[in-house]
Amino acid sequence: MSRLLILGGGIAGQTAALHSRWRLSSKHEVVVVTPNSKWNWIPSNIWVGVGAMKPEQVTFELAPVYKKTGIIYHQAKAVSIHPEGDSASDLSYVTIQYTSKEKSGQTERLAYDYLINATGPKLNFAATKGLGPDHNSYSVCTYSHAYQTSEALNELIERMKRGEEKTLVVGTGHGTCTCQGAAFEYIFNVEHLLRTRKVRDKARLIWISNEQELGDFGIGGMHLKKGGYVTHSRIFTESLYAERGIKWITKAHVKEVGEDGLLYEDISGEDRELKHDFAMLLPPFSGVGLAAFDRNGSDITKDVFAPSGFMFVDGDYSKKPFEDWKAADWPKTYQSPKYKNIFAVGIAFAPPHAITRPTISPNGTLIAPAPPRTGMPSGVMARKVAMNIVDMMEGRTDSPQRSASMANMGAACIASAGASFLGGTAVSMTMYPIVPDYERFPETGRSLRYTTGEIGLAGHWIKHLLHFAFIYKGKANPLWQVIPE
Repeated sequence: MSRLLILGGGIAGQTAALHSRWRLSSKHEVVVVTPNSKWNWIPSNIWVGVGAMKPEQVTFELAPVYKKTGIIYHQAKAVSIHPEGDSASDLSYVTIQYTSKEKSGQTERLAYDYLINATGPKLNFAATKGLGPDHNSYSVCTYSHAYQTSEALNELIERMKRGEEKTLVVGTGHGTCTCQGAAFEYIFNVEHLLRTRKVRDKARLIWISNEQELGDFGIGGMHLKKGGYVTHSRIFTESLYAERGIKWITKAHVKEVGEDGLLYEDISGEDRELKHDFAMLLPPFSGVGLAAFDRNGSDITKDVFAPSGFMFVDGDYSKKPFEDWKAADWPKTYQSPKYKNIFAVGIAFAPPHAITRPTISPNGTLIAPAPPRTGMPSGVMARKVAMNIVDMMEGRTDSPQRSASMANMGAACIASAGASFLGGTAVSMTMYPIVPDYERFPETGRSLRYTTGEIGLAGHWIKHLLHFAFIYKGKANPLWQVIPE
């Protein structure tokens, strides 16, 4: 018998757990450790944040799913990894600390033969003074954050109905944030809600972001072929903002968030103030803080994890100039170079370099979006890694045979731009590959055939359909396997 231990029960962790358990023979164990009792379809938190959905519509309890699928479940957080065992045994193990009510605070060792780190990110609100729902801004990163945000937004709208004019700021709360897409969805859903509630004329909407330009999204933007000509996603995105009366600020590093305004540094190094009555600002991400120790108890965290806290995998982490990076430098199997039975997927793995060219202000402040690794890419790499591990556990191979490089992977994204059955819209985008490859596509880095962008009501219907499809899949309901990542 062998044991696969999966740390994390989000999109990547749940995908890896379901696929590995489905494919493995019953003599092997699949164990999931996650601090949360509920699974959250995070893309729909946007709709919770504007009151279009309730928290219970975007979550479900994990325990019943794992019970019916034969997956062992521990509601706990991983604290440390011991890949060499200790002086008493060579057996690899992870130390966990329970977060469930019954065992809260208790610790335990869980041995493993193979390990997948799918812990996702720590929401690093502390990186910016005053940032976060415990301070002076709101968030949609979790369903509870999103519900709190919707309550505050609704109260603000009621004040606008009484004739008060308000300024709403949405975007990223630090110069190194990664998920601009979530904030993009949120500001357009807010704009749509303000129109439907008939207070749009009382609202000043402002977008602030660390992107180099609108439409960057941390992927360096995209080139789209439409109507016989090629245009950059900047033009496509600027038209959306202009059409809906949203002002924008880019190349910005938010330094501090106050009760009625924020301070940001622009790319020229100047500090600027932006007054607001409501701010939804996404935090930067870091690793969850896992430590690693060798057999003798010596701390080897820096050998296993990057300074960001994300795990090293099979990418090229040499410190080359941005101009020298190639698509081939990106991870393919997500296997640890130091320990061959450890893998990391989704946001948990360390990207080898930025996709968008990093910029630094004259003050030395880095203003550079980190590469996105969420959603569809997380699911695809988790499935491939799970299949590789299954083959190794079943003795069919002794090394990963499948790859899922983001430099050879396409992605589809549907970004809601207003939740309404008949009046809603969504931006539907596809790209191939995610990481630009200028050797294969010298002019644009991506295939113009498979990189597209549209906006319309059909996209909204598809996004709604995907909401139900992925919750159905996450619950491991009959034929979940036919729903693609």
